[in-house]
Parts: sequence; structure tokens; C-alpha cells
Amino acid sequence: MTSAGTDEPDSTTRLDDDLSFLIARANALSIAAGNAALAEFGLRVRSYSVLSMAAETAGPSQREISDHLRLDPSQVVALVDDLQGRELVERRPDSRDRRANVVVATPAGRALLAEARAAVLGAERALHSQLADDDRAVLAELLRKVAFAG
Repeated sequence: MTSAGTDEPDSTTRLDDDLSFLIARANALSIAAGNAALAEFGLRVRSYSVLSMAAETAGPSQREISDHLRLDPSQVVALVDDLQGRELVERRPDSRDRRANVVVATPAGRALLAEARAAVLGAERALHSQLADDDRAVLAELLRKVAFAG
């Protein structure tokens, strides 16, 4: 915020009132909790997200994964390479574009994802334990609006 008519910050604004800061801080806490919960599965939040997309959709392309997760395509290639090396996903020709591949979870990947998802949900519940179920649902809906706007 700025003072009326100037480019100077409003001296009454606190960092803890800054919505972008709050979202960033909540994100950092969430990623740390998620990574801790996923460690026993040899996953991190990003690799878990790729595995989850590969299991939940009809085989997204690496470009679709990159766009949805807001990651650089080279990061997605490295994540898929790691998951493929562990036989959790495989690349298959894209029926829509034979020049491209889609990423599909293997049965082993789906099994690991089910276990990992339970751990992630437990970490999420612990992190958000101060929220009532209704508040958590409202927060999720508001974040979806921000995350997928435009």
C-alpha cells in the first residue's frame, strides 16, 4: 500500500497484513510439511505432483504437466526421468500427437501414490489443524480461484 498521493509505503501496513506474503509463507510451510511426509517414499512435493497427474488423468504430456504445475519444462523432464527410472511412470506416444509423449503412472506408481497420498493428507491435516472443516473448504475454494484464474 502507498500513502495517499505518494509512492512511499504506508507506514501502518505490516508484513503480516500482506496477502502475497501470507500466501508465500503458507506455501513454504505446506511444502516443508509435504516434503517431510513424502521422504519415506523417496518423493518430494514436485515429484509427487507429477506422479499424481500421471495417475489421475489420461496421460498428460510433459508440456501439460509443466503448464499445470508452473514448472520449467526442463524441470519436468528431470522429474519424469527420475520417476521413470524408478518404474513409477512411463512415457508413451501421445495419440493426439505422435511427436510427443504422455506420462502414465505404472501399477507400482499408483500403489506408491496411494500410500504417499495418505501421508500427505495426514501432514495437511496437521498443518491446518486450527481450521474448522468449513473454513478449510472455503480456503481451498478461494485458493482454486487464485490458482486457476484466467
